[in-house]
Amino acid sequence: MLDEVMRFDHHSIDQLKCGDKVMAINSRPFKTAVYAELARLGKALSSPLRVELLDLLSNGPKSVERLARETQQSVANVSQHLQTLLECRLVKFEKRGNLSIYQLSDSKVEDLILQFQRVGEWLYSDIVRLRDEWTASLEAQDVMDMGELMSLIDHPDVVVVDVRPRDEYEYDHIPGALSIPIDELESKISELPRDKRIVVYCRGHYCLYAPEAVQLLRHHGFDVVRLDEGVREWNRLAHAT
Repeated sequence: MLDEVMRFDHHSIDQLKCGDKVMAINSRPFKTAVYAELARLGKALSSPLRVELLDLLSNGPKSVERLARETQQSVANVSQHLQTLLECRLVKFEKRGNLSIYQLSDSKVEDLILQFQRVGEWLYSDIVRLRDEWTASLEAQDVMDMGELMSLIDHPDVVVVDVRPRDEYEYDHIPGALSIPIDELESKISELPRDKRIVVYCRGHYCLYAPEAVQLLRHHGFDVVRLDEGVREWNRLAHAT
């Protein structure tokens, strides 16, 4: 559609030249076409499930079946929403045997998701309120910010633990972090030093793995705090410094 409008406008310009005088052209077809293309992005982000799927995929590639389990949705429903994201070019996929593995189409999509979340929290206070209520219920309000962690990352008395699923850790993680998925944490508590500060992190603002880990480790007597952000934010801060 946009190519057709551009051809139309170039033709119109030629038609409207008259000697040294150039008449104004109607730019409405061009603007209508451009904003219609941009609105495709709005359509993709208009579904809570699609927003969640993009957030999950920003932590690494996943199969349709895995995404269905994570979101507690049917495979058919998740597949339909992934098709919409695919049509809008926000994701891509490859076949691995019988599995369709989806991932974000580009790092710019990850940037979009993070900015989308920031603007959402700025506009809608209920997002922050809900998050704070859930973390308070887990007694996990103590938070270390990313800048502080960056200054302490090589400190011998600080141990960073990634409590996301192991495949997400293998896809990307904060340098030096240990991988202990949340569902393995209780059985591996003996592997953690009790004389050091433990810093746990998960997928980011809307993941409760890190708050759950804080609750568990504090119950067992550890000095523990959590990051309110994840590896995505770490990478952006690291690249900026």
